[in-house]
Amino acid sequence: MSPRLIVIIALVAVVTAAGASAITWVVVQPPAAPVSASGTAATNSFSDEEQRGHREEFFGGNPDLDIRGGQEMKPRW
Repeated sequence: MSPRLIVIIALVAVVTAAGASAITWVVVQPPAAPVSASGTAATNSFSDEEQRGHREEFFGGNPDLDIRGGQEMKPRW
């Protein structure tokens, strides 16, 4: 092989690797967080009280339900 052919193959390999790396970087990189006009990160639209209410609604369950004994399954026989 001639030295010119080796240089061309090496150059094509480097360009291909750089292009693949750039495409991979763009695809894998997570999206940036939205930034407000003041330059600070955007805040959540829910107030603390609304978040607390949603959390209690999800994890709280029914306060009138007696769960001290736990749920027992009946045997199938």
